[in-house]
Formats: sequence, C-alpha cells, structure tokens
Amino acid sequence: MRDFGGIIERSPARAVRPASAQEVVSAVREAAADGLDAVPRGAGHSAYGQSVTTGVSIDLRGLAGVREVGARHAVAGAGTTWREVLDATLPHGLTPPVLIDYLDATVGGTISTGGVGGTSRLYGTQAENVLALDVVADGDLESCSPSVRPELFGAVLGGLGRHGVITAATLRLVPAPEHVLACTIPCRDAAGMLRVLREARAEHVAGQVKPADGGWAFEAKAVLYGDEGAPPPGTAETERLGYLDFADRMRPDVAELVVLGEWARPHPWGTVFLPAPRAAAVIEATLAGMTADDLGLSGVIVVKPLRAGRLPAPALPDDPVLFGVLRTASPGCATVPRMLAANRVLLERALAVGGTRYPIDSTG
Repeated sequence: MRDFGGIIERSPARAVRPASAQEVVSAVREAAADGLDAVPRGAGHSAYGQSVTTGVSIDLRGLAGVREVGARHAVAGAGTTWREVLDATLPHGLTPPVLIDYLDATVGGTISTGGVGGTSRLYGTQAENVLALDVVADGDLESCSPSVRPELFGAVLGGLGRHGVITAATLRLVPAPEHVLACTIPCRDAAGMLRVLREARAEHVAGQVKPADGGWAFEAKAVLYGDEGAPPPGTAETERLGYLDFADRMRPDVAELVVLGEWARPHPWGTVFLPAPRAAAVIEATLAGMTADDLGLSGVIVVKPLRAGRLPAPALPDDPVLFGVLRTASPGCATVPRMLAANRVLLERALAVGGTRYPIDSTG
C-alpha cells in the first residue's frame, strides 16, 4: 500500500472499510486486542507514508456523505471529500471558510493535519473551523467540541489520528460568493511577494514561485470575492470565475497530470511553517540552491500566510507562513533520494529560524 507521496510502502496486517461509526469502534478494539496499530486513511494524500501501516488500515471512505446542512454548519462523515461537501453546501449559498487547493482530499484527513488554504490568512486552518467531532478514542465513540471534552477535541484536530479516529465533523460554513475576481501580481522577489500577500485586500491570497530563464519568477494571487474591491496595485492580469470553478481550479490540471503519468510518480514534498519576518530569507536561500530539475516537471512551489489559532497542532510559529516545495520525481530530473535530502536541508533551515514542519510532508 502506498500514499500519494509514493515513497514509503507498507503492507497492512488487515484492511477494513467501516460503513458506520460503530464499525470503526469494532475495528479499533480488534486492532488493540491483537496488539496492532490502527491507522485511519482517507484519500491517502500524505507524502511520506503517514497514512499507511503494517497494522490495521481503517479506510474511512465508507463514512462519506453530508448528512446535515444548517444555516451556518454542515455535518460530514470523515471520508467525505471537500468536493462532496461543496456539492451539498453550495445549493444553500454556503461554503467552508477554508478550502485546500485539492478538493478530492477528505474532511477527516485534512482536519487531522491542519489544512491550509488561500483564505487561511483570515480564517486559520481548516481544523480551526471545526465546531464539533465524533471520535473513536480509547475504543469508545465520543462527541467533543470546544466546550465538551475540549482536551480530546484539541488533541484530535491536527493530531494525525494519534489520539483518536474521526468519524464525523461539524464544519463551520460562511456565505459563498457567486463569483470571484482572481488577480495575478508579478513580484520582484520573495520579500515583495510576501508583502503583497500580507497587504492585499482580498479574501484569498497565495504565492507561487516558478522556474524562469535559469532563475525563479515570483507571483502573488489575490482573489476578491464578489463585486466589491479593486484589484491590488501591480495587478497584471485578472480573471472572473464562478466560485465553484475557482474552488475546483486544480481539476483540469490533475486530469492532465494523470494522462501524462506525473500524478502517479513519487512526490517528495517538503513543507514548513516559517515565522513571517524570516520567511523571505529562507525562501531565497532555498531557491538559491535549486534548479528546475530539483522541482520536477510538474512540481510547484507555494507560499501561503495564515492566522495562528487556538489549537495545539499543527505546531505553528508566531505570524506563520507556509512554504511548500512540492516536488515531483519526474524522469530525467533529480532522484527521490536527492529530493529528500534537499527537504531535510529545508527543514533544518526552517527550524533554525523558529519554524516548524507540516506533519504529512517528507522532510522528516
């Protein structure tokens, strides 16, 4: 069994696909009785084997579906994808406040790791926007929230399944815009890109670094929701999109990568959280030691500021910025061992300035 990273393979002693929370309870109890670890798995989108095990693999896609949509919340099974969440909430004019770029990851998977999106500068991680959970902890099904068993609630969110298996989550919802205006702002360097991401008056902001003429080009995206607001200074290009088209913008790219075979290649992703005052220096130092071959043909480099919240995991520095070097081991490019070695250098550089690692990458 492999995850999306395609680097670590493990054969589980047993794989189960529960169809109910009580079946998860039974699977966890049976694993404990046999002395085996029970590891939850959603879409398996981890990068270094975090969702595979030699114990009992609990496939939570059997717990998919949105069973309730209220005025400001939705209740979704842990195996529900964010695409399925939107399918249920958008007819009511509502959306989760934070969406990751790839909508086919699961609710349980991303809130177990944090979940960072372009709106995290305003709303924090996806985990920060969970109102309540149903969790199998110590062999029992428990409900928890900030006011009911708060210690369990805080431990499970961002906890990588170590403190309990999420079976359902009550998600915060906010009004969804009908359309957005996506603005592209070219930037001179990392410091300039970070300044745009910090100052842009937009709901969604994200940076990207791309190979260009033997070096690197920096680009900020500022996405305005609805009709209010003007494009930020320096905007070179705008695109008006329906909200769902914008939220699902990766879908055609993923389809192309599947056809090209790139989606199935190893993905040695290195992702860290950096303190904002030190982020530009770490980004520039990392890029100085890289070429396009070190990124891979379909690799991307992303930068996203976020608001630090109340949850203990994932661990974040003050004023955090996510920096992700999302490598693909394409033919003719750097090897997997070389990419992993570069990720370890990135992690050391981040730790030296007070940064932390993203829990499902391949830096460790």
